[in-house]
Amino acid sequence: MKLEDFDYALPEELIAQEPLAERDASRLLVLRRSDGRIEHRAFREVTEYLREGDLLVLNDAKVIPARLLGRKVDTGGKVELVLTMPLGDPQGASWRCIGQASKAIRPGMRLDFEGLGAEVLAALGDGSYDVRFDAQDFGRELERVGRIPLPPYIKREPGAADRDRYQTVFAARPGAAAAPTAGFHFTDALLAKVRTMGVEIARVTLYVGAGTFLPIRVQEIEQHHMHAERYEVGAEAAQAFARTRARGGRVIPVGTTALRTLESSFAGACAGPAVGSGVSELFIYPGYTFRAADALLTNFHLPGSTLLLLVCALAGRERMLGAYREAVERRYRFFSYGDAMLIL
Repeated sequence: MKLEDFDYALPEELIAQEPLAERDASRLLVLRRSDGRIEHRAFREVTEYLREGDLLVLNDAKVIPARLLGRKVDTGGKVELVLTMPLGDPQGASWRCIGQASKAIRPGMRLDFEGLGAEVLAALGDGSYDVRFDAQDFGRELERVGRIPLPPYIKREPGAADRDRYQTVFAARPGAAAAPTAGFHFTDALLAKVRTMGVEIARVTLYVGAGTFLPIRVQEIEQHHMHAERYEVGAEAAQAFARTRARGGRVIPVGTTALRTLESSFAGACAGPAVGSGVSELFIYPGYTFRAADALLTNFHLPGSTLLLLVCALAGRERMLGAYREAVERRYRFFSYGDAMLIL
């Protein structure tokens, strides 16, 4: 398949630069896979499409201030790092990073980020580096010097409000460099309403890396290699999945990250997600057979992105691109701070 087959025209003014004042005030496009029918609703009406016995699966990863601006100790040259994946303990001081600088970043180089020192351990190619930071309490130092890593299509520096709004209300596990943005639309009150309907809610964790924004650089999509992201599935989530399947309910991941976690954790398990942790490099594109997801609640994704290919795999390329064209015509807001889509 060709990358150009997964493109669509998007006016720049439809890329949301700020969140709405109320999380659940966003719009919701509902796409039914059975017949391609599209409905346009408010997100807070999502409960009308859920039913008793269903399971919502949330990604409870918490975004850390993963963007670091500093300098090279030897030359004073500017350097920027974005943490993408911990090398071991998520609270530890050694991380894989995406980096950029005016001149090459090399192994052994010393870096300084407003008093937080670091050493480059390895240069891995494609702008990726392994870096060890000089910190007994790295989490506290990161809170002091780090910035919220807003996506590159948000053309402004992060403000104080982004510390709250570029985060879900159920975020609990620090370590992500990007947010599971489909969850932005939920409030505590809306989640409580979902529970009173008899819809079960389970949590998994996928520490979303900045690699989620990296473009596909090959024309034959089958040649693309997915970036690695750590995930965890607990016993409670696996048991909730099993109960849902037993009673005939639907499993509805909230976001592509929750979906990829479930699908990745199926490896080696025949009945449901395997309990434990792992690293996912799962690339889902048309032709993929889904085992864990019956529907998907998601945001709108960039043209030619791995995330767009995933939703095309679920709903079909023509049907999905048709829905995107309609969303553009109706002036939906796109990407992280934008509106939502429910694929049934």
